Amino acid sequence: MSKRAYFGTDGIRGQANKHPMTAEVALRVGLAAGKLFRSQDDRRHLVVIGKDTRLSGYMIEPALVAGFASVGMDVRLFGPLPTPAVAMMTRSMRADLGVMISASHNDYADNGIKLFGPDGYKLSDEQELKIEALMDEGLQEGLAPPRGLGRVMRIDDAQARYVEIVKATFPRHLSLSGLRIVIDCAHGAAYKVAPTALYELGAEVFPIGVAPNGTNINAECGSTHPDAMARLVREYRADIGIALDGDADRLVICDEKGLVVDGDQIMAIIAAAYAKAGTLKAGGVVATVMSNLGLERFLSDKGLTLERTSVGDRHVMARMREGGFNLGGEQSGHVILSDFSTTGDGLIAALQVLAVMIESGKPMSALGRQFEPAPQILENVRFAGGKPLDAKTVKEAIADGEAQLNGSGRIVVRASGTEPLIRIMAEGDDQAMVQRVVSAIVSAVKAV
Repeated sequence: MSKRAYFGTDGIRGQANKHPMTAEVALRVGLAAGKLFRSQDDRRHLVVIGKDTRLSGYMIEPALVAGFASVGMDVRLFGPLPTPAVAMMTRSMRADLGVMISASHNDYADNGIKLFGPDGYKLSDEQELKIEALMDEGLQEGLAPPRGLGRVMRIDDAQARYVEIVKATFPRHLSLSGLRIVIDCAHGAAYKVAPTALYELGAEVFPIGVAPNGTNINAECGSTHPDAMARLVREYRADIGIALDGDADRLVICDEKGLVVDGDQIMAIIAAAYAKAGTLKAGGVVATVMSNLGLERFLSDKGLTLERTSVGDRHVMARMREGGFNLGGEQSGHVILSDFSTTGDGLIAALQVLAVMIESGKPMSALGRQFEPAPQILENVRFAGGKPLDAKTVKEAIADGEAQLNGSGRIVVRASGTEPLIRIMAEGDDQAMVQRVVSAIVSAVKAV
């Protein structure tokens, strides 16, 4: 596959107002994607656009709109809305293309552009490469005539539509009545829809992270900083805490004692319940190379498989579609339930866990530890440039670590697709050995 100049593992992402996250690049994305998804027939073509709450969304959104409208695509603007909602609405409104403006769990200074096809799924590598080729063409190519320009409108009921879709995924015979729930929306895209959906399903809701100001998204809150949620769960004596990230496509949960439950345990809870009910498809779960060995062993004990992919929920989704799976995700909290959604949806995943909790009659603390995780250590090393993973000394350190683990564990060393980081993960049954292995590889990377 050709090297991509703009698209990373999850759309285009970078610091706002620096290449590639500039108004000019956004304009080129609108022009290019509009041309690619505008077929040759005479009908009007439609693109829908959602965003999170970052200040830079006010710069990126109009640039995208200008690009799309100038090649003759009609535009519908949702305003702040979770990524999975944009994917759903792309399909339900019969749009040719969906766009989400977000940098997910990153700091407010970053932003990103994610694209969804008419089926609600993220674009393929081939489609992204075609868009990149068109982005580098002259800005005057393929423009619509004056009468053919796109029309732009705001959709005021997008949030209400998504709330109804989410509520419909919760079993009809159940209610959240009597449950006290802390929901942390990370000052992000779900700040209105998540508390509303939980309240309308009957819960007593304690929302935090619901006062976005453009620069506080993910700041000491949300799924990347679950301490705030855990603290309030204890303070309010809540039954469960749910923390979403900035675009609400991932979550972490905490039990009534404030202990955090990660994406691997969430997948285990749902997999066990689905398997028992006979609704788990393809005999297993799809996860990434970062998921804990304990999850693999837990599933294996139940006669279920764990299929691993490269990091990134698009790879998980691709394998799920290929193999007919209906449950997959990442340790970080992307949980994909393909019976309901075409991408990770933190709110829908939380409702599935709540359904298991209510049906079982058990507190979250009795469900949150489905398996004992194998000791796993993850360290990130920031690098300025070059390709540290190609260095001979780094390769030797990795080979040496694998020899030490001797088949009783795993090592995953990779470059982040969204930040200038090398991510080093090792796991095995001997914590001290795992730490030694990670430390040696970290030292080798730092020395490059």
